Amino acid sequence: MAGGLFAISQKFFWELGGYDEGLDIWGGEQYELSFKIWMCGGQMYDAPCSRVGHIYRKFAPFPNPGKGDFVGRNYKRVAEVWMDEYAEYIYKRRPQYRDLNPGDLSVGREIRERLKCKDFKWFIETIAFDLPLKYPPIEPDDFAYGEVRNLAAPELCVDSEFKQKDQIIGLQECIKESKKSGEQNFTLTWHKDMRPKGRTMCWDISDYSDRAKVTLYPCHGAKGNQYWRYDSDKQWLIHGGNPRCLDCNPGEKRLYVTKCDPNSKTQKWRFEHVDLKLLSNWENIGPP
Repeated sequence: MAGGLFAISQKFFWELGGYDEGLDIWGGEQYELSFKIWMCGGQMYDAPCSRVGHIYRKFAPFPNPGKGDFVGRNYKRVAEVWMDEYAEYIYKRRPQYRDLNPGDLSVGREIRERLKCKDFKWFIETIAFDLPLKYPPIEPDDFAYGEVRNLAAPELCVDSEFKQKDQIIGLQECIKESKKSGEQNFTLTWHKDMRPKGRTMCWDISDYSDRAKVTLYPCHGAKGNQYWRYDSDKQWLIHGGNPRCLDCNPGEKRLYVTKCDPNSKTQKWRFEHVDLKLLSNWENIGPP
């Protein structure tokens, strides 16, 4: 939790050693303090009726430290002192952190030993047991990726055209044939959402009317409006828990969702690369 959003007694704060003085500027302190509160005998509670004021400046009140990746260095300090074997998951995700010099870690390690703090495995299994459901240490592979081509009009592919929040996406000529520019490489991720490769904008349906349009919205990983599933047998892209199928008007190059119809060819889509083994294990992968 961000340090500006909770209150702590001064006595306990200094028992825990305060903030790690080896952390530069910002980044990592919110994890470090949260971990050691729990691991060293404390607890954190939400107070739903509390109010916190946080004033942001229009400029950074500190000079550029000129220390390269100081945020990465901060994260490595926290990981090396508090995360035990789980630090390895960070290095697998951010291999460049392995070569960073975290500085002297003796103070943090002394605090941990003196207070007889629990290990990080205890923290994950006892306190943050639901965290790996949304943020697994090793992310599962994607269910499918590549172009999404319509079978009724095989020259047309879904194209998000690098659009932004709340903008409608549609169809364009497939890049592989037309050689035009566009954004036609999509991923059906383990979050069970559809997103342009390399971006955190997701296909979103917020309209429950018939022929609801497909827009982009920042990915939240909680399914709902952004829940998509690919039926490789019927070649349907199915949206939502009250399922509707992705459909289109090829003449107008328009995308929408509507009631699934086994006789509709415009509802059939060919995903370029599909992991059939992962799809067969759909219910056991990703968010519940």
